[in-house]
Amino acid sequence: MPRPPRWREGSVRDGVQIMNLTSWRYFFDYVNQELLDYRTYIYQGQKNAKWPLESSLDRRLRRKGQLSSPRARIGHLENFKQAARGRRGINPPRIENENDWWALGQHHGLATPLLDWTESPFAALYFAFEEEDTDGADHRAVWAVSRSSLTKKSAELLARHRKQGKRGRGPIVEIVQPLTDQNVRLVSQRGLFTRGLDGTSIGAWIRQHYAGDSTEWHLIKFRIPNQERTKCLRTLNRMNINDLSLFPDLYGASKYCNFDLMIKNY
Repeated sequence: MPRPPRWREGSVRDGVQIMNLTSWRYFFDYVNQELLDYRTYIYQGQKNAKWPLESSLDRRLRRKGQLSSPRARIGHLENFKQAARGRRGINPPRIENENDWWALGQHHGLATPLLDWTESPFAALYFAFEEEDTDGADHRAVWAVSRSSLTKKSAELLARHRKQGKRGRGPIVEIVQPLTDQNVRLVSQRGLFTRGLDGTSIGAWIRQHYAGDSTEWHLIKFRIPNQERTKCLRTLNRMNINDLSLFPDLYGASKYCNFDLMIKNY
């Protein structure tokens, strides 16, 4: 009796590839066989495959009916700057730009226009399975997006934006990699951020600007059955992908000990 396929590739539509895996185990196989030579991809894990690649700030403003309000976004960041005064330690480094302020806030739980990514596909798998399922989702997801695709298309869009005499960020997706030493988690997770067009998910942006592209994979969505969560986490723990390595602080130590308490033979 033939073994069932490890994955099924859908057709590429508007630069987006949907990859249906039949088990979390085969994510390792796919990365090793198909993606090992492609350093352009960065990854994000989500516990529900139905969720879009949408920032926490967009989600909150959508609920308030203020998704298209620049004033709400500016006011939110200014409130954070004021609230952060005197709370960044002694002689904190100077924060030079808006994205670095957003990155600092992201690290401390602020709703921001940034999305978390990692250069490690297996760290993304961990984040996909880290939390227990509370939504009854059939699948979890790991997303992979091409940095070079984001950078190239954004440069084209920004040049057009400037040529038309317009100001502001333009309809782009930025790669944000803060140089500040304040976020040790970012270093441990090989992390970085994207900042997209306000009110638009990364998936929608890719589909819009790569409409009709049926050959190149600018964005890949791995749909992974929501099964054997604890076995996946135990396997990743043996690879030293756990809360101790990803969160090098007391928060990570506490989470790791909780997992060790709740998951047999963790």
